[in-house]
This record gives sequence, C-alpha cells and structure tokens, in this order.
Amino acid sequence: MEYKGLVRRQKEFFKTGKTKKTGFRVFYLGRLLKWMDENEARILDALNKDLGKSGTEGYMTEIGMVKEEIRFAMKHLTLWAKPRRVRTPVSQFPSASFIYREPYGVVLIMAPWNYPFQLTVAPLIGAVSAGNCAVLKPSSYSVHTSAMIQEMIREVFPSCYVTVVTGGREENEALLNEKFDYIFFTGSPKVGKSVMEKAARHLTPVSLELGGKSPCIVDETADLRTAAKRIVWGKFLNAGQTCVAPDYVLVQHSVKKRLIHYIIRQIQKMYGQKPLENEEYPAIINQRHFKRISGLINENKVIYGGKTDSTTLRIEPTVMDGITWDDAVMKEEIFGPVLPIMSYYDLREAAAAIEAQSSPLALYLFTRDKKRESYILEKLSYGGGCINDTVVHLATPYLPFGGVGQSGMGKYHGKASFDTFTHEKSILKKSVLVDIPFRYPPFRDHLNLIKKFM
Repeated sequence: MEYKGLVRRQKEFFKTGKTKKTGFRVFYLGRLLKWMDENEARILDALNKDLGKSGTEGYMTEIGMVKEEIRFAMKHLTLWAKPRRVRTPVSQFPSASFIYREPYGVVLIMAPWNYPFQLTVAPLIGAVSAGNCAVLKPSSYSVHTSAMIQEMIREVFPSCYVTVVTGGREENEALLNEKFDYIFFTGSPKVGKSVMEKAARHLTPVSLELGGKSPCIVDETADLRTAAKRIVWGKFLNAGQTCVAPDYVLVQHSVKKRLIHYIIRQIQKMYGQKPLENEEYPAIINQRHFKRISGLINENKVIYGGKTDSTTLRIEPTVMDGITWDDAVMKEEIFGPVLPIMSYYDLREAAAAIEAQSSPLALYLFTRDKKRESYILEKLSYGGGCINDTVVHLATPYLPFGGVGQSGMGKYHGKASFDTFTHEKSILKKSVLVDIPFRYPPFRDHLNLIKKFM
C-alpha cells in the first residue's frame, strides 16, 4: 500500500500550528483519558481475547499504567513546554541563552503484541504531549486489541492528527518507506535493525525499545522467600511474554536449593496445582511462539512444570535446573514461562558471565549487602532494573525506561517521553548595544585579550 497521502495530510495539519499549543495537547490527552474511563471493559475484553489476560492483570499492566502516564503528562505539560533560560558564558556578554522545545512533526509508532495496549498508547502520550502528529502501527498478532485501538483513535482524534494503520509485514514495510520525522519502535532486535536501516535512508531519528536476556542475581544474603515471590511474579506475568521479565536466575550456590524450593511453592500458590486450567493464567500469543517456547524446554532438566496445551496455547510455569550457556534456552530471549536456573560461587564470576553477553534491557539483584549492590550497579551495563524486586521499575513516570546497546536506544515514560519526541532548539540572543570589537579581523594583537575571555 501507498501511504504518501496519509503522511502528507498529517504534515499539512502539523503545519497549521495547532498541535504546538499546549492547551490543544492537554485537551486531546483529556479526551483519551475519558475514552479509557468509559470503555475500560472493551479494552479488557480485547486483551483477554488476544492473550487470555485476566481483568486484574490487564488493568494493572496496561490500563492503569497508561492512565497514570496521561495524568502525569497533563499535570506537567505546560511547564515542560516552556522555553528554558540557561546560563551564558562571559565570553558572550552581553547576551541571554534559551532552549526552545519544539515537536519533530509527524511520528511513526510501531508497537508489539505482548502488551498491545500499553506499548501502543504510552509512546503516543509522549508524542502528543510534545506536539506531534502520529501514525500508530499496532501488531497484527494482537488482532482484537489492534482493532479496538483503531476504534479508540478514530473516536478521540481527527485522522489528520492521529491515525492507525493495521496489518502485518507488508504494511510495516510500506510505512517504513515513507519519510517520517521520528520513528518509535518496540520489538525484537532483529526487526529493530531493519527499522534503523530504513530510517537511515531519510536520516530519521529513532527510538528502539528492544529486549534481551535479562538476568536475575540472587546472593546468599537475600531474603529468599521475598525473592522467590517477586521473581515468580515478574517472570510469569503475562505468561513470561514481557520484555523485562527475568530471563534466567543466577543464584549463589549455597542458597540455590532453598531458592528453588521457595520458587516452586510460590508458583503453586499463585497459579495452583493445575495452571493450564487456571483462567487467570495468560496464553501464548499464537502457535508459532507456542512451538518456539515449547522447543526450549529440555524435559531432562525440568524440575517443575513443563506441561503444555496446544489447544489453549498455554504452557505451565516451568523451572529448569542444571542449565549451562550451551543449552538452547540460553541462546535466545525466552519470552515465555520458562525459568532456567544457574548457580555461581563468587559474585565476580556471575558478573563476568553477564558481561560476556549483550547488554540486557533489565537486571535484577536480590541482596542485603550494600557493597555487592554497588559492585553490580557500577560493574554492569544494562537498561535499568531493580534491587530486591523485578519489573516494577518501568511502572513509574519518574524513571526513564529504555535499553542500551543491543537492548535498544532512547528512553520514555513520564518526562522522558516528552523529551524523546521533542527537539531542543538552542537560541542565544545578543544585545546590539554593545559589540566587543576584538573578535573581528584584522586580529593584530587580540590573542591575549581573547584568552582572557575564553
């Protein structure tokens, strides 16, 4: 399909200057929030049909987080958008320096299927807050949520302001052939490379929210019961289909057996003895991913779970022990309810193993030792993470969220979302009443004077 007309209409609307008015932005953010309040059941129903999410999990991980982002942006938007005065060096006397914030223009937001509502709408909040027009491309895998998002956007925004394009790879390719002013992509590193390559043709700036194998370190000083509870919650949330889920556990050898015991107890407590029959336990998105995840399960190393149901696309919370870096489950991001457990003797050994891999999107450390905490924070590079918890660092608008290296580039959430979709225009305003002459040729003996100023 050709999308030149769609992009042109949005660029023409952007040129009217309406989106640059903060009142205009706040008004439409308010309309979006109101629509969500009135149609919460529709959103939850779509999430349930696509991923089998319960109402509680759907609200907690998708609707609630998005509402908080909208309210946060509406509260702070006017202040964020104001020109900011900054200091000026004496060498530029007499003058004043300002930073003006302006939107990029028309942005493309490409979203994944695992949190199909949150990961489509959260970037949109940043784009709208910053004054851009937007084209949304939700995933074709989460068909019900994508259709619902299309209806929502149609009812909330004029199509020349924000619009939705549905479809699969063909539509993705066609959109990426157009010239946008910014591209925000969430998905796999493989597709992220393709997005960046296409963007480079037009020198379009990008944010890439990718993934990777996020480690979870548990040392001998950790509160093991709490660690197990929070690891199980973070790992099996959305049946493991979370970009910041703990991908694998590295536990100190001396407490490994106890941690495994508590992890199994927590799985049973949260999901029951028959999780495949638990209506609150989500499903895998489709047959292709179901087969891929099932293929990572080594029956000889399963110590809990391992059962699957291809008719409901559910895979039991599965724990595997005796894992090495040569196992298939350690060769790729799992993105499913399979938890490999590895052990270490010395923290330096664990850090070296993690450092040998690509920088992960998240890292989690369970410890009560401040020196070990400082060591990991300073030693390893990763997008973000938690000390003594998992996943929740992305649930606050006060912390920017994003990856580093292979796990992505760019940040969003809260003010970071506004900043991502904003160009900062630097302005120096010089007085015409005074004009220092020694900066102009002929320079003669001006060098000593210039050194005093600079």
